[in-house]
Amino acid sequence: MQTQDDFLKTQARCISHEIRNQISICDVYCEIIRKHLQKNNISIPSVDNALNCIQKSAKMVNNSLLDLKSLSNYEYKTLDLKELLLQAIELSKVYVHEKEIDILFEDKCNCSVNVDENKFLACIINLLKNAIEAIEFNGWIKIQTNLLNDCAQIKISNNGEKIPESFVEKIFDEGHTSKNYGSGLGLFICKSNLKSMGAELQLLKSDENETVFQIIIPVKVS
Repeated sequence: MQTQDDFLKTQARCISHEIRNQISICDVYCEIIRKHLQKNNISIPSVDNALNCIQKSAKMVNNSLLDLKSLSNYEYKTLDLKELLLQAIELSKVYVHEKEIDILFEDKCNCSVNVDENKFLACIINLLKNAIEAIEFNGWIKIQTNLLNDCAQIKISNNGEKIPESFVEKIFDEGHTSKNYGSGLGLFICKSNLKSMGAELQLLKSDENETVFQIIIPVKVS
């Protein structure tokens, strides 16, 4: 007899399969649009960038769905940290909408890290999305990197609304959120995935001036 746990696992696999099928359709149509533009010698950088973002996001969703099949679904690669962060910034811009937000990037690290590309990007995007949502209309977000001995320090700060003190201690706990519409899973997943990559995610401070998150991650020594 199938137990409830077995039933849930089967359902998760089936749902994952169906969603991945739909994601593949998105990817295929992106390629169709791209080839149509190339065939007609049409070059629109903003459209090409949008297609790249859609396909990258679809790949990240697909990777997350694979996690339903395996608890250790990590594909580690040695990648340039600056390029990863620039990619995350570009993918996060979709959340800005009509807000006037300056996203500033300052790289003083010039290093590589050994990470699962999709999971790492998802973590950075989640932090940037949270920062964007914390800013009502106008503001700034800063991404800064520094080299600290054999580790890279990544600081992501914003001048949006401060995190309520009652949530600070539990901010990385599963199910805790200060948002009316939040699930309380984003930061919990970020911290867990980064920990699996040997990195540590911390909230350094949140006050009336700024909120600062920090990631410390080992650099890849060549």
